Amino acid sequence: MRAGYGTLEVLSDISFDLAPGSIRIILGTSGCGKSTLLNNILGLEVAWGGTLDLLGHHLRAGVDPIPLEVRQQCGVLFQNGALLSSITVAENVALPLRMHHPEIKEDILREMVAQKLESVSMLHAWHRLPGELSGGMRKRAALARAMILDPQILFCDEPSAGLDPVTSNELDKLLLKLRSELGITMLVVTHELNSIDTIADDVLFLSQAKVLFDGSLNAAKNSSEAEVANFFRGFSSDEFSATNAVSFDIKEEL
Repeated sequence: MRAGYGTLEVLSDISFDLAPGSIRIILGTSGCGKSTLLNNILGLEVAWGGTLDLLGHHLRAGVDPIPLEVRQQCGVLFQNGALLSSITVAENVALPLRMHHPEIKEDILREMVAQKLESVSMLHAWHRLPGELSGGMRKRAALARAMILDPQILFCDEPSAGLDPVTSNELDKLLLKLRSELGITMLVVTHELNSIDTIADDVLFLSQAKVLFDGSLNAAKNSSEAEVANFFRGFSSDEFSATNAVSFDIKEEL
């Protein structure tokens, strides 16, 4: 995949796989194109070229629109939560259901919303407005909305941004819980070392518009690439998870 802004190329020949059931981290220094990559995968920005193999669909990046059935299988947790401030938490979570499944009866819809809010420990905030919530609570409410359609892939853009270390760790544990219970695949943009150590299976390290490293968290910590090694310097973990299966792929068009 290639992408950029104006004449500035931000991503060049970016290619990687995302194993089903895994949590892959996109990382790198500020301005390296992490969020740009995520936005281009989701079709929120128009890629310059390349291909995107997503949930059984082969798409020309920046040319072919992402089919509705694919979008419905992709949940997104935006950096700021992106909750609508004028409606309640429950109404925010219900929005994707009302948009994609207007045929669902109201009592069933309410039950589905309640289940998702309970899964993120936010059922008590049903009637509250986003402005009445703490930063961590807003992120959990936004996570419930991202999960309401039971997606196969969850995309997260800086989920820990603006959170204190304790709240950030709680959110990381919640992501692991959802992965364990639902088998969901996650692609997470972050630069938070503690979060990376807690949730990452695999790492994609971007530098100067290209992939500098692609591999497991453990391999990243022991990388011979100076920039990658420096990123993890003084940071270690006794455990990291590994997952299996393969399916998701982004390739440069030949």
